[in-house]
Amino acid sequence: MTRVLFISHLFPPVGGTGVQRAQKFVQYLPDEGFLPIVVAGPAREGDRWAPIDHTMTQKVPTNIPVYRVAGPVPPPPSKLRSRLERWAGLPSAFKQWWVHAATELACSVADGAHLIFATMSPYESAHVAREASSRLGIPWVADLRDPWALDDIQIYPSFLHRKFEMTKMEGLLSTAAAIIMNTPVAAEDLKRAFPRLEQKTIVSITNGFDSEDFCGSIGSRTDTKFRIVHSGGMFTGSGLQLRNRNFYRGFGGVEKGIDILTRSPEYLLRAIEQWIVRRPQVSSDLEIIFAGTITPDDRALVNQSKAANFVQFRGFISHDESLRLIRTADLLFLPMHNLPLGKRCRSVPGKTYEYIASGRPILAAVPDGDAREFLRQCGTGFTCRPDDAKGMIEILDRVYLAWKDGRRCVCLNTDFVSRFERRILTHALADVFRVTLRKSRFAIQTQAMFAKSPAQQARF
Repeated sequence: MTRVLFISHLFPPVGGTGVQRAQKFVQYLPDEGFLPIVVAGPAREGDRWAPIDHTMTQKVPTNIPVYRVAGPVPPPPSKLRSRLERWAGLPSAFKQWWVHAATELACSVADGAHLIFATMSPYESAHVAREASSRLGIPWVADLRDPWALDDIQIYPSFLHRKFEMTKMEGLLSTAAAIIMNTPVAAEDLKRAFPRLEQKTIVSITNGFDSEDFCGSIGSRTDTKFRIVHSGGMFTGSGLQLRNRNFYRGFGGVEKGIDILTRSPEYLLRAIEQWIVRRPQVSSDLEIIFAGTITPDDRALVNQSKAANFVQFRGFISHDESLRLIRTADLLFLPMHNLPLGKRCRSVPGKTYEYIASGRPILAAVPDGDAREFLRQCGTGFTCRPDDAKGMIEILDRVYLAWKDGRRCVCLNTDFVSRFERRILTHALADVFRVTLRKSRFAIQTQAMFAKSPAQQARF
């Protein structure tokens, strides 16, 4: 079995969408002939972006070696230091710690590995993979769960900072043997943004779902509520920051026409308020559940709404609990940031694929791009623009009336949805590994040939 150094800062028992991608690759790669040797960061309690989910550990095969960088993780910088890092480009304590510690650990446990795989973010893992690749003399594959400097929702102090990050991104990815982007649009835009990388293997492997998670039966609900569910974190704070600090736009630090606050409950709550005026009977039927890490900004936004009485905050729940909640929803809510009409978004929220696999109706407030196209093809998605409260009301009304009448209003396109199954996605990753290894062996043979004398070359 071919051994692969698998660099993933976030790994079970840490939970979250990014962790699910890494955990499922690790789970199914042995079936493809690859044994991952995992190099991960420490698991710690109290991290908003890396909450602990012990149920995820049970899904990691016991024969997979997992090595963790010793903690503690450097604490967040002071406000002054944070500004210097952001504006002056000073290296963070986290970067210095992770790059050094993870590189040393990776090289010490490589144990005959033929390939390095680094899943990001944090993007500092690209430094780890590049250095380990150089020391060990083996190729590395970059996996971008988000499109790094091409990410629509990244906020930079100015266009110069964005350009600097683009240059750094191109430089690091140029040392990778293959690059995996999370969506087709991101893969296309990477080639356009960095023509120098076009000769490399660049493919799209999306997030997905595990069919086993949707096979078993689930207990029926005992309540009689029309339940709207949103699973996962929201971007209320980032959206408010962008709206309140227009100098980011003035200095070119964000993409034109972007609104991050639509990736929050704001427009759904506006739509609910107007919907109840139009259809008062909804008041006795409705409940809205937000499951995921909740911030003070999230609570404040909800509390300002007249629809606050319908909202329940469940906080962070395990992946298994999240799946049960998704599968028993009457309507799933999927908000995304807004972009100018015709501008294609480079990302798809990880929850999208499990939403689709559930077969439940989805209210998808999304911009143009892969997410909108996937949701239209799956057979269960109702789409509108992220800031279109009127469009949301029409979707709410359509699904609610079907629920009241006891009839289905969606039909899942199983042939389309099956392409996002985790085993199929892992097979695509294994194909990238195989191509990379073949190219690496060919390069070694070619170097050996040219190192021989003319007579030896003739016999090669």
